[in-house]
Amino acid sequence: MRPPVSVPALSRRAKVVIGAIGVLLVLFTAIGTLTNVYVDYLWFDETGYTGVFWTELQTRALLFAVAGVATGGLTALAIHLAYRFRPTFRPMSLEQQNLERYRQSLEPRRTLVLTAVGVVLGLFAGFTAQSNWETWLSFRNSTDFGQVDPQFGVDLSFFVFDYPFYRLLLGFGFAIVLLALIGSLLTHYVFGGLRLQTPGQKLTSAAMVQLSVLLGAFVALKALAYWLDRYGLVYSDRGELFTGASYTDVNALLPAKTILVFAAAVCAIAFFANVVVRNFRLPAAALVLLLLSSLVIGVAYPAIVQQFVVRPSANEREADYIERAIESTREAYGLSDVEYVDYAQQSTGDEVDTDAVLAELRNDSETIPNARLLDPNVLADTFTARQQIRNVYGFPEKLDIDRYTIDGETRDYVVAVRELNSEALSENQQTWINRHTVFTHGNGFVAAPANQVVAGQEGGEPNFTTRDLPTVGTIEVEQPRIYYGELIEDYSVVGAPEDATPREFDQPEDGSDEGQINNTYGGEGGVAIGSFFRQLTFAIYYRERNFLLSSAVNDASKVLYVRNPRDRVEKAAPFLDVDGDPYPAVIDGRVTWILDGYTTSDSYPYAEPMELGEAASDALTGTGTTALPNEQFNYIRNSVKATVDAYDGTVRLYEWDTEDPVLETFMKAFPDAVEPRSEMSDELVQHVRYPEDLFKLQRDILTRYHVSNPVDFYNQNDRWQVPADPTLDTQEAQPPYYILAQRPGDPAASFQLTSALNAFRRENLSSFISASSDPETYGEIQVLQLPGNTPFRGPQQVQQSFNTNDQVRPDVTLFNSAESQAVFGNLLTLPIGGDGLLYVQPLYVEGTGENSFPLLRKVLVNYGGRVGYADTLADALDQVFGAGAGESATDSDGTPAPEQPATPPEGSGETPAPPAGDGSDPTLEQAVTDLDAALEALSEAQRSGDFGAQGDALEELQAAVEAYQAAQAAAASPGG
Repeated sequence: MRPPVSVPALSRRAKVVIGAIGVLLVLFTAIGTLTNVYVDYLWFDETGYTGVFWTELQTRALLFAVAGVATGGLTALAIHLAYRFRPTFRPMSLEQQNLERYRQSLEPRRTLVLTAVGVVLGLFAGFTAQSNWETWLSFRNSTDFGQVDPQFGVDLSFFVFDYPFYRLLLGFGFAIVLLALIGSLLTHYVFGGLRLQTPGQKLTSAAMVQLSVLLGAFVALKALAYWLDRYGLVYSDRGELFTGASYTDVNALLPAKTILVFAAAVCAIAFFANVVVRNFRLPAAALVLLLLSSLVIGVAYPAIVQQFVVRPSANEREADYIERAIESTREAYGLSDVEYVDYAQQSTGDEVDTDAVLAELRNDSETIPNARLLDPNVLADTFTARQQIRNVYGFPEKLDIDRYTIDGETRDYVVAVRELNSEALSENQQTWINRHTVFTHGNGFVAAPANQVVAGQEGGEPNFTTRDLPTVGTIEVEQPRIYYGELIEDYSVVGAPEDATPREFDQPEDGSDEGQINNTYGGEGGVAIGSFFRQLTFAIYYRERNFLLSSAVNDASKVLYVRNPRDRVEKAAPFLDVDGDPYPAVIDGRVTWILDGYTTSDSYPYAEPMELGEAASDALTGTGTTALPNEQFNYIRNSVKATVDAYDGTVRLYEWDTEDPVLETFMKAFPDAVEPRSEMSDELVQHVRYPEDLFKLQRDILTRYHVSNPVDFYNQNDRWQVPADPTLDTQEAQPPYYILAQRPGDPAASFQLTSALNAFRRENLSSFISASSDPETYGEIQVLQLPGNTPFRGPQQVQQSFNTNDQVRPDVTLFNSAESQAVFGNLLTLPIGGDGLLYVQPLYVEGTGENSFPLLRKVLVNYGGRVGYADTLADALDQVFGAGAGESATDSDGTPAPEQPATPPEGSGETPAPPAGDGSDPTLEQAVTDLDAALEALSEAQRSGDFGAQGDALEELQAAVEAYQAAQAAAASPGG
């Protein structure tokens, strides 16, 4: 036998160097970690949420310590006991001789190895456990739902709060027993208690006792797992089309799980009895019996029931369980009280009673006057071009819609704040001084009525009724400076002694491009860094020496950080998921960001689970790019309304849903974090909106769960789907739209979030859903159900009718040139009267140059297949319904529009009717015909690849375009 190989000894110098490196690594890691924690604490102290900080920190520390000590300690104890009761004498077989070298290496270091194993396993377990702090707080502070589960007769709080924690405990129990079992087996093997290849006895008595206890503990835990599995059936997906316990689960698997509980308990007792009997035959037989039972009654029997009892008549067998799923899913997503209205029951799609609709339009004082012509998703460049003022300012890509009551009139506005855009600073503005101490904030609030434009030679642009620097207009803004916003990514160092010269750029002087007015921040926000210790802390945190060296950092300085409103709310309320679209509102003269906070759970029984981020995506966000995390959940409530002051960053959380048990649970855990709803000012309440992300989840659920009959649900007879956005070349979902309109049955217009829904895998419209944002009716969801046998046009079909219209198509061809492009705005669906849906869409033209921006050129209208296309909404309505229909439109200026021809339904074969008292214009008609022929010739030449023919076709197209323009100008001239 070879002598054991000795480990080379390190020199004294090497040991000192290695020790010093280790100490430095530990020191730097500790300093970095403590700095991060301290900077976090300073932020919570500034915002007044230190209770959240300490509660989360203490809970994480508690779980880390308990899980770490339990896992590392019990595993180390099991290994120690295995070593402690190792055999004194071992038969020196070849196996034992080979193991001897390992024993000799481990013996001198056994304490170190045992400690290292315990510490490493404890750290892993602790880090895993501390991330489940919300599960522990939910369990500890659970609140009853007041609703009882129909299968087990327990309150739903058991499933939402208790069940996840029991599963967590069970998981750690299995992990500890398995780690202890593995450690014990290895120790017994190395030190001779377990002899796999040695003749004679394979296990010593001590090894048999210890392994029997550990295996018995494992099987006992399995018995508990079977017991919990019974309750886990409420999350079963065996039903395929619905979630929750199915017929097979209740009648086959539930009894099987109960039997397996007792079988596992008997098996565990057999292992524990082996401590005395010390013969593995009995527990081995019990274990085999348990395995066979789990296969036969836990797998095979339910499969047989599913295949031969359920599937032949699933719609009947599963009816009761589908009914549970429908009711629970509606409740989980806040859809129990949806108002369903049978709408347009007398209409037949394209048939329109023009006289009746004309009378309704003339009497309409709510919906048509507020029809939105400004698309907030298109006009960011227009706002930038007209209201940016300086390059350091900017607007988000997606503007916001809100409503204001001015001079007694409520209307919706496209709104935005002129933020500091950290990414727009020029090269000479990128120094640390400029980036962090000079350009520190944005300035100003911008608003334009959503139903108005200012006409110009090139088209219509927004009518900015609140604008410019300093801010002027109809919405009074007392504090326009924006230190917290969506575009601000950097930290800023602000503040200075009273006698110091202001250094923060505030606004241009008298609109000049040269001079500027500076300002010194005087708000309450920010963390003071007047002391050397604070400056050193932030120098380490940001790895920036200027905190110690720059004269811009002084005794009165503060650091503003975590400046995105959404990030601030998520940090102050880590138990919330925050909506991806904060929006600004002027409240009491101050610009305030308003956000929606959601409480969610993935443990609500019988409810269909969804992926949060995926379900909230649409054509504007793109799949997987929403701000919401893409985590699975099956319960959601808009429980909190949050505000962030744009000047001082103050975060306030208000209890909006006073009946949400999940929020009540977290309010017990964080008693001072969320304020009662009564603390919200009346002005703030007037600006709350129904959140987009929640609405998108709910409309997706309603496509399936609007059906109440279980058999119809199973057969998918009346399923809907969210239409694709018709303005884009993608299949992404059409986003919902905020509108100010009068809902059927309501006495006046209300601010609401709306969406059209199509029939499943068809482009016909099936329903129209709206959620009210008015404080008196907030959250009331109304669904207008169209007759299933009526071919109402959906958004894609309406868009197609626009694209192929004889008046629209030539203009779009002209707009899409080397110098410009046509941009179709949001296609709005507006309920009119009691049986009609009016589609309104703005058409913008945007230049292709670097600083171009879209301007409104045309308005398109579709009602019952009739298309109106004009410069104004009033004229477009007159084209569809006849003279006087557009009188109530805001852009009609109260004067009757000249009567225009009504465009017949697409494909009807009819030609447009000429204006009253006038004949048709043969020159214009011929020009349109020639233009169509030229386009067709060009298309044919491109398909054939004949470049000569393409050149000729382009010349013919140019001539046709010029002829069309001349004919159009002649027709528009007096007497033309």
